Amino acid sequence: QVQLVESGGGSVQAGGSLRLSCAASGRTLSSYIMAWFRQAPGKEREFVAAIYWSGGMTYYADFVNDRFTISREKVQNTVYLQMNSLKPEDTAFYYCAAGRPGGPIAPTGRYDYWGQGTQVTVSS
Repeated sequence: QVQLVESGGGSVQAGGSLRLSCAASGRTLSSYIMAWFRQAPGKEREFVAAIYWSGGMTYYADFVNDRFTISREKVQNTVYLQMNSLKPEDTAFYYCAAGRPGGPIAPTGRYDYWGQGTQVTVSS
């Protein structure tokens, strides 16, 4: 019942910034948690950040180290991931996801809806 469309990926030099967007439609997000995941070639999909749509409470993976900010704009029905101080190890395919609240936020299995993903490439 939720459709997610991502945009904003691209190629940047180390130390640069990108802002990813995920537009949602099909169902109200007021009772959902939204998250960003990433997956590099040969690695498992890993949790990056999450935000509760209604209250705005946020969560981040340890590796983010204050470099990324997740936010949402309710009128636009869009969630964002602002990424600063990018490193080559941030290179991955980034996905947004939506799930029901409750339980651990990091496991991929707790999210019911996924976007198509967008590629982020950071060069040295």
